[in-house]
Amino acid sequence: MEIALFILFVAVVFIFKAVKVVPQQHSWVVERLGRFHSALTPGLTIVFPFIDRIAYRHMLKEVPLDVPSQICITKDNTQLQVDGVLYFQVTDPKLASYGTSDYVAAITQLAQTTLRSAIGKMELDKTFEEREHINTAVVAALDEAASSWGVKVLRYEIKDLTPPKEILHAMQAQITAEREKRALIAASEGRKQEQINIATGEREAFIQRSEGEKQSQINLAQGEAEAIKAVADATAQAIRKVAEAIESPGGMNAVNLKVAEKYVEAFGNVAKQGTTLILPSNMADMGSMIATAMTVIKGQK
Repeated sequence: MEIALFILFVAVVFIFKAVKVVPQQHSWVVERLGRFHSALTPGLTIVFPFIDRIAYRHMLKEVPLDVPSQICITKDNTQLQVDGVLYFQVTDPKLASYGTSDYVAAITQLAQTTLRSAIGKMELDKTFEEREHINTAVVAALDEAASSWGVKVLRYEIKDLTPPKEILHAMQAQITAEREKRALIAASEGRKQEQINIATGEREAFIQRSEGEKQSQINLAQGEAEAIKAVADATAQAIRKVAEAIESPGGMNAVNLKVAEKYVEAFGNVAKQGTTLILPSNMADMGSMIATAMTVIKGQK
């Protein structure tokens, strides 16, 4: 009975040691008698107890690694405190286990040295503008070196770039001055544009007024010309009517009568317009004067 219990206990321990369940996105490295044997994939796996052992457990997910803050010297000899975050992923469990004693520490140290080298090639002002370039340079250098460690460096991001307080105050003063300069330039440009708009408006208004006056004078001249033409047409029409009337039967007698009436009317108005009365030297010659006038009319005809 005791032997059976012992055998059952040994069997349970054997099964417990032999059956392994690897979680998803993980890989376990198995050593057999001290040598690398295999890398277990996710799922249920059987190993030989007391012969095989799980030497390393690796997570295959993307891992964020906080790179400690450090002091970097720029090209213009300015101290700059920089820290960042690195994202990597284990791609080869065997190399990650035997390629280096601690790939996390190796990646961290290499990231810091590469970052110092990249910032040392730039001036202080450029470091703030070239963050993307610095990140790319760090990733390229790390990925090349980490390939022999079974690790893939995905990306690196700078979190903070902190210059000394004196430099920070100087930069803030420079930024303030630059903003004030841009404000003054913008205000002067606004005043300039305002003056241009006013001058343009006055010019357009003057042109419109002159065009209006010009059109008014043209219209007035055309109106006067039309009026003169209308008067001339009416006068010509009246003359034609008089000529036609004279040519008609009895027309000449009517003309004689009209001339005599005008003569008598004019003679009668002489005394009304002044205190002096002028009379013909021979009142009996009035008929001859009318006859003379008619002769002139016939001659004109």
